[in-house]
Amino acid sequence: MTNFETIQLEKDKRGVATITLNRVEKHNALNSLMIKELTEVAAQIGSDETVRAVVLAANGKSFCAGGDLKWMQSQMDKDRDGKMEESRGLANMLGALNSLPKFLIAKVQGSAYGGGVGMMAVADVVIANSKSKFALTETKLGLIPATIGPFVVNRMGENFARQVFYSGKPFTVEFAKRAGLVTTAVEAENLNQAVEEEIS
Repeated sequence: MTNFETIQLEKDKRGVATITLNRVEKHNALNSLMIKELTEVAAQIGSDETVRAVVLAANGKSFCAGGDLKWMQSQMDKDRDGKMEESRGLANMLGALNSLPKFLIAKVQGSAYGGGVGMMAVADVVIANSKSKFALTETKLGLIPATIGPFVVNRMGENFARQVFYSGKPFTVEFAKRAGLVTTAVEAENLNQAVEEEIS
């Protein structure tokens, strides 16, 4: 297995691979390296015939805080081609997870924003802490969540997507369940059990 800097990869004897976001000090915010490593690990797992299911998890209090602020600021200084390249990187990462030829479970132990919602949207099943909050906060910064938008709309449907895209306000697990973004909501102490029930 490849060594990574921003994520961890483990595989058990049952053929279950666990990808864990591991930028705890940044609330697992996405930067160019994490996006690159997630794309690489998706390709690696996708071609591994011994893997039958994948769990996408995270260390720390947050599942994913969206885009890392420094990464986003660095994009502002790039020309159009540079901006497009970064956007393609994020789109390719989400596309790689979306087309992963394995059963993908998102284990969401904490809140998710922006790209974190995008990663939830490409999972086959999302099991979330019932206390988690979600939001597409880019709109409050005057940014359009264009890259993750198609994946979120595909998962939630246009009606629900419009509500969260335009307001940028946090929404609850209950709303996420109605929208189809979250499959199952459980108390934090029951997350592992709920994931195991899906795997088995």
